[in-house]
Amino acid sequence: MKRITLLCAGFVLPVISSSAFAGDQEVTLNMNTLWVVTASVLVFFMQAGFALLESGSTRAKNSINVMMKNFIDVCMATLVFWTVGYGLMFGESTTGWFGTSDFMLNQASQHDYTMLLFQSMFAATAATIVSGAIAERTKFTSYIICAIVVTAIIYPIYGSWVWNSNGWLAQKGFTDFAGSTVVHSVGGWCALAAAIVIGPRLGRFDRTTGEAREIPGHNLSLVALGGFILWMGWFGFNAGSTLEANQSLGSIALNTHLAACAGAVGTVVYCILGRQPILLTSCVNGALGGLVGITAGCATMDPQYAILTGFIAGILIVPSTKLLLAFKIDDVVGAIPVHGIGGAWGTIAAGLFYQNDMFNAERIITQFAGVGAGFVWAFFASLILFHLVNLAIGMRVDSEHEQRGLDFTEHHEVGYPEFHQLTQNFK
Repeated sequence: MKRITLLCAGFVLPVISSSAFAGDQEVTLNMNTLWVVTASVLVFFMQAGFALLESGSTRAKNSINVMMKNFIDVCMATLVFWTVGYGLMFGESTTGWFGTSDFMLNQASQHDYTMLLFQSMFAATAATIVSGAIAERTKFTSYIICAIVVTAIIYPIYGSWVWNSNGWLAQKGFTDFAGSTVVHSVGGWCALAAAIVIGPRLGRFDRTTGEAREIPGHNLSLVALGGFILWMGWFGFNAGSTLEANQSLGSIALNTHLAACAGAVGTVVYCILGRQPILLTSCVNGALGGLVGITAGCATMDPQYAILTGFIAGILIVPSTKLLLAFKIDDVVGAIPVHGIGGAWGTIAAGLFYQNDMFNAERIITQFAGVGAGFVWAFFASLILFHLVNLAIGMRVDSEHEQRGLDFTEHHEVGYPEFHQLTQNFK
């Protein structure tokens, strides 16, 4: 009898163990999926942050236009990324330059669908960065066409170099955990190209002296609120890039928060030492610069270096903004300093302060190469794009429309009807 019992146990226990193991795997998979979907929602909420920040930074007569661009570009970006971008970025790549499969993804695994959802939010973020830099003077239709091409081709091709396992930068060991360069610098360099092609807003620079004139935004409270929302969404942006619910989430989120705080402090310190006014817009951009900067190395840095990375990013915001003005480049929200410069610095910092392998010359050289490749590809590809669209249908609205405001001339509605009626009567 005992022998029979032992024999039965020999058959039953492995079955129970394998069932328990399979159950554990399913629970782990479900938890990972739940976390990535939650992170996707947080990153999607960043679109509200961008919309508020950009709208508050512009004049009242253009507030609806800015909101519309942010609303529609996430819709177009998601559809285009599903159609083309995801395949170019994560499809099978034999050359290391771009993927050739997984276009219009369907009949795929649940993991692939979750990955597509999360990455769609990143693609929309890259396109949205351009919107704020060229606000108040850009044709709505032209902007949407450019946003589609950026999301379909420019962003995913560079992304395939870094985040596709066969990408040529990935093979060299390039580090960009959540996209300081892949998302933010690419968006920033596209914004730089767009601002150059479109030119500054009317009255931004004095025709005689060339000096910059301030064109204040209509609601700085929206700017601050947008900054807080972006900060909140960034926890999903960075920690969600683990693609699983593991114990590293705490340190990644902590590094993200520390860098943002240090970025704002860095801007304040720079302004105090330079005896410059401490502007709300500068402080918000300083925090965002810290967030952009830590995005590459949030999973591979100790907290003290996350603080240093964010602090330096915050310092870089103010002088890089002035540098743009010296070249007569009009960036309404500071997208180029925050995302372009902040992303480049953060990617280099990810190599400098790599945990347990700091100041490795080979790693640092690789980081510089990746940053340089990102600039060359994103800037010149988008420069060609914007020039072509400008030649075909024009990028810029008529000067009369710019003076009246794009809310009315582009969308036939206004954000502040009482104010609009008052100005019309005054005329």
